[in-house]
Amino acid sequence: MSIAALILAGGKATRFGGADKAFVSLHGRPLVEHVLERLRPQASPIAISANGSPARFAAYGLPVLADAPEFSACGPLAGVAAGLAWAQGAGAEWLLTMPVDTPFFPLTLAAALSPGPAVAVYAGRQHHLAALWPGAFRPGLEDFLRRDTKYKVRDALALCGARQVAFTTPRDPFANLNSPQDLTGFEGS
Repeated sequence: MSIAALILAGGKATRFGGADKAFVSLHGRPLVEHVLERLRPQASPIAISANGSPARFAAYGLPVLADAPEFSACGPLAGVAAGLAWAQGAGAEWLLTMPVDTPFFPLTLAAALSPGPAVAVYAGRQHHLAALWPGAFRPGLEDFLRRDTKYKVRDALALCGARQVAFTTPRDPFANLNSPQDLTGFEGS
């Protein structure tokens, strides 16, 4: 089973004052490096979903995928759609997605979510973008995004038949760093 991975780094980071969240520092390194370090042993190849200049990620030597113009208003699902197209082109059957602001996810995530489709759950809360998506879902996702509807990730996961996989650890491994206050709370980790 071949698994590619996608770091979702396309958010606006409004709670960080519009800063590029991928480059917000945690323990002296950008968040994107923390996520990349945890993904590398789990999946290959890896790409980054981000709009704007791809040159800012040049140091990582990874493909940077922009949202397709027709899906530009569809939030993170636009990134998932671009990632599924890229993964299929790379010969991968599955796409593991992880938001750039979730640097503590398990090193066993890909294995735990396999076989997919599957999504991570912690303490009863589904972490929609910590998921393993089937490459074959690309046309279904694109059709979903073309509908005049609200683009909820949980609805797309249900559409592809994702099962929930519970993780039990003392601390939420899918905690998002959404603000400077969140970052301060994790600097001691």
